[in-house]
Amino acid sequence: MITTIRSGLFLLLLALSQTLTAAELACPAAPVLPTPEELQVAMRDARDHGFLWRISRDGRTSYLYGTIHIARFEWMFPGPKVMQALNATDTVALELDLMDADIRNRMLKGMGTSGGALLPAALQQRMRKQAAAVCVPYDSIAGFSPEMQITMLTVTAGRSEGLEASYAIDAVLAGIGHGAGKHMVSLETPEAQLAMLKMGNEQEVLDFVQDSLTDIESGHAGALLKRIANVWADSDHAELARYGEWCDCMNSDTEREMMKRLLDGRNPNLAKRIDALHKSGKRVFAAVGSLHMFGQNSLPALMAKLGYRVERVDLK
Repeated sequence: MITTIRSGLFLLLLALSQTLTAAELACPAAPVLPTPEELQVAMRDARDHGFLWRISRDGRTSYLYGTIHIARFEWMFPGPKVMQALNATDTVALELDLMDADIRNRMLKGMGTSGGALLPAALQQRMRKQAAAVCVPYDSIAGFSPEMQITMLTVTAGRSEGLEASYAIDAVLAGIGHGAGKHMVSLETPEAQLAMLKMGNEQEVLDFVQDSLTDIESGHAGALLKRIANVWADSDHAELARYGEWCDCMNSDTEREMMKRLLDGRNPNLAKRIDALHKSGKRVFAAVGSLHMFGQNSLPALMAKLGYRVERVDLK
């Protein structure tokens, strides 16, 4: 089972237009733009969520913030401590800044050319059935690779719990950063993120799709998304640190390799990019998926190895 938060890739949904048909009456209502009054209330009542670290070196302070790539509307806006950290920095560094037209266009181009081998007919039928069940018109994703298709369906499994990619914390931080005139940085490239999801061979693709479909069909995928989201919302460090014990996502060599590629394989480069920005004189607010913040090769651990003083900020 591979139903981890696929960092960065959840943001791909923000670039897609998925129009539901009138026949899909059982589907949850698609997210709509909040009114100005709703935005004011949400910003006024915002409380802190997620995971925050203060990192200091050379007389300057930067921050690491663990985000979630799907969320509920009421979680979107930074609470007072996270907002204070944002205000204290001049640079916002995200995995990908999809408000950057070049980044967004490269992502869309890459997605449009990432189609892979056709799945067996029986598996295609399961994919179509599940797409209808989670309110995704299959034709809108059919041109993508099987890995991309199943990732999109997995993300959408959280809609029944009010979890939407449209409410992604990363996207809100991008909006705040651009609106405040801060220096905006993408820590990774669209090409690297798209390549990250590709399986090594055809058998791995089939295993990945079949296992993920089983998780969605059984309700396990939605339950796991809900649990991860609630752990993030509660800033529960102890529970997320135990993720490998309860995610049921590292039971095979393929699953363990996928997890390594998603996290340990990327963290050193993320740390180097953040370090380079800080060394250049920037005060950085670096926001990436929360799972990058836990484990022996986590970003806080890697920044400490690079000579930073690392302090966890309690958001509870």
